[in-house]
Amino acid sequence: MKKTIVLYPGVGVGHLVPMVEVAKLFIKHGQSVIVAVVDPQVESTDFSDAVVRARASNPSVAFHVLPPPPADSNSDSAPTHPVVQIFRLLKAMNAPLLDFLRSLPSVDALVLDMFCVDAQDVASELGLPVYYFYASAAADLALFLNLPSKLAGVKAKIKELGDSVIKFPGVPPFKATDLPEVMHNDEVLKAILGMFDRMPDSDGILINSVESLETRAVRALKDGLCVPGRATPPVYCIGPLVSGGGGKEHECLRWLDAQPDQSVVFLSFGSMGTFPVKQLQEIATGLEKSGQRFLWVVRSPRNPDYKYGDSLPEPDLDALMPEGFLERTKGRGLVVKSWAPQVEVLRHRATGAFMTHCGWNSTLEGITAGLPLLCWPLYAEQRVNKVHIVEGMKLGVEMRGYNEELVKGVEVEEKVRWVMASEGGNALRERVTAAKVAAAEALKEGGSSYLAFVQFLNDMGTSIVATVSELT
Repeated sequence: MKKTIVLYPGVGVGHLVPMVEVAKLFIKHGQSVIVAVVDPQVESTDFSDAVVRARASNPSVAFHVLPPPPADSNSDSAPTHPVVQIFRLLKAMNAPLLDFLRSLPSVDALVLDMFCVDAQDVASELGLPVYYFYASAAADLALFLNLPSKLAGVKAKIKELGDSVIKFPGVPPFKATDLPEVMHNDEVLKAILGMFDRMPDSDGILINSVESLETRAVRALKDGLCVPGRATPPVYCIGPLVSGGGGKEHECLRWLDAQPDQSVVFLSFGSMGTFPVKQLQEIATGLEKSGQRFLWVVRSPRNPDYKYGDSLPEPDLDALMPEGFLERTKGRGLVVKSWAPQVEVLRHRATGAFMTHCGWNSTLEGITAGLPLLCWPLYAEQRVNKVHIVEGMKLGVEMRGYNEELVKGVEVEEKVRWVMASEGGNALRERVTAAKVAAAEALKEGGSSYLAFVQFLNDMGTSIVATVSELT
């Protein structure tokens, strides 16, 4: 029976893009979906542009932009940390979301991004089954679901734990310094722990990963090891869900057409990834000395007054790069301002490796393109992802110095040369190629991710009790 599912991705490009891929998956399996989009209430051209691109390239997906929350719904003392601001905005959005759901002829389930945890209250009020789409790794989920109980008996703050090793079910041992730096803030930590404490109360969790990539973590989740003393909801690995590309033509693709096969290192650090001038110049020096071809997306450094969601000006490459760098590397290197069509670049025959911030969307895009990963985590859960990629999946190598003031140019030079022109780099490429094949097989009819989504649809069908119109 055809069902209507509302998907609620919260805010942020990295949360919207994979949720749109989930919407397409529901449609492919004969369901009706609506993506309810939050106005981030800041001048965020990255997010606005992502919404425009998503709508234009996915005409079969219905989008609805929710109105802003009531003016007095978020009037608590203004928090200083942007993560807390996001949680408060999304909690305030419960009222517009509730009104929207009640306006629909029927809705059968609500699928939430992890940050939309307070929307569980909306689902509860309407008697709707509620699920999560977890847009990061299964190993991340295993770690973070276990974190509330793990920290319950720890008196020290995370920052005070230093390099002490913490063990979590289903994942490699972690240094406390690899946990997200934002959790050093007490208010942020409280919000994140509360989020993962509530998530097990849902009816199920969809994960954007492949079971064969993360066997240990998925087993720990399914065996209930991550949430001691409580039931863990069913988990379904339905990935890798990555954008199909198909963006507009870009100069860098024409440049890649002129390069030999698997000869170019692609450097891109996500929609929020920026570096100070000194770091940009170290990268440039390393790329030049490596002698390898490269394609590098450069964003303007943030100024001291930058606030979350602010737009960055177009970078002045002549001012940011070492003197003469652009001219000396002309032909074997191309520096692109602000943005490039990442999926198309990664899948291009000329691209041979990917230096990445380890955001999970980018990680999956690199793996499904069969590219070795040079791991340079910057923020959020990216250090956690780096451990999974390097120690768990063994599909990348670490850029030394990522957790210090500067990654030196000599490190960039050595790692780029290693990944492109060494036996170790070739062995890494072979492992990623095998992972690419396994990921493609998982998505095919009868593959593990295909069957997991079918199982999810079957399970969802047994838990639907009524439509919103019947409840209101």
